[in-house]
Amino acid sequence: MGNHTQVSEFILLGLSEQPLHRQILFGLSFGLYLIGCTGNLLTILAIVRDPHLHSPMYFFLSNLSLLDICFTSTTIPKMLVNHLCGNTTISFSACLAQMYFFIAFGAADSILLSAMAYDRYLAICCPLHYVTIMSILRCASLVLIPWISANLVSMVHTILMTRLSFCTNRIPHFLCDLNALIKLSCSDTQVNEMLVLVLGGSVVLIPFVYIMASYTPIAVAVWKVPSAQGRWKAFSTCGSHLCVVSLFYGTIIGVYFNPASTHTTQKDMAATVMYTMVTPMLNPFIYSLRNRDLKGALRRLLSRNPFAKPL
Repeated sequence: MGNHTQVSEFILLGLSEQPLHRQILFGLSFGLYLIGCTGNLLTILAIVRDPHLHSPMYFFLSNLSLLDICFTSTTIPKMLVNHLCGNTTISFSACLAQMYFFIAFGAADSILLSAMAYDRYLAICCPLHYVTIMSILRCASLVLIPWISANLVSMVHTILMTRLSFCTNRIPHFLCDLNALIKLSCSDTQVNEMLVLVLGGSVVLIPFVYIMASYTPIAVAVWKVPSAQGRWKAFSTCGSHLCVVSLFYGTIIGVYFNPASTHTTQKDMAATVMYTMVTPMLNPFIYSLRNRDLKGALRRLLSRNPFAKPL
């Protein structure tokens, strides 16, 4: 027990210790956060205000936008405030709270993406049964399951974290990351590390595999489209979706599921930036601005003219 201590606060070392780098990263982070929140908020407002968009696909999209706002707001504002005020400390309880919501919103985001893939699979491959299968009850269930499952997973990790003692309070990260906290512990962390893999696999690996598998029959169905222009448009849309999904899951898998020997602090932080800032910023552009109906709704929302023609 010699070096075991119960710390009262942690010090977040941030993205970089170089003043010039910190200024650049602050501007980049603020820009990505502002663009992402604005894009996601506009998507939600457009879907809520336009009755023509009250369908399962847009219901899932509005929930994804809400999750993206919550996910980024869990960590980025605190990082920006720390930079402006020069105060890099965070209390133990606040650190656990940040970790809890970071895991909860991130896991819910991951599971919801698989629900959206299921919705697209039914719409494209089973169009005649789509309306029957995607009832209001099923849509509600496909949104509630990610929220409930993610919070249960996060609760387990947070409760186990309270049982650990720490050798130091200096976190080489810009957030209270689960892996970073486990590495700081002087306690036995075998259970924590095992559950990172087990629970992480259930909310990250399984949804990722399902999404990739669901796009196979979708690609086959799209290939059968008689119009070459229609095929290209569909493949372009699906390709952009898969690129963002691969970026999101690929960086998470790189941080939490790679062997410890391959990890470095800078690599992990770079990967974390990708799935906490970049993908939430890209989602409104990939899922919304490539959609004619949603572009029309956004145009009407911004012009405050309900009779504006779709783009």
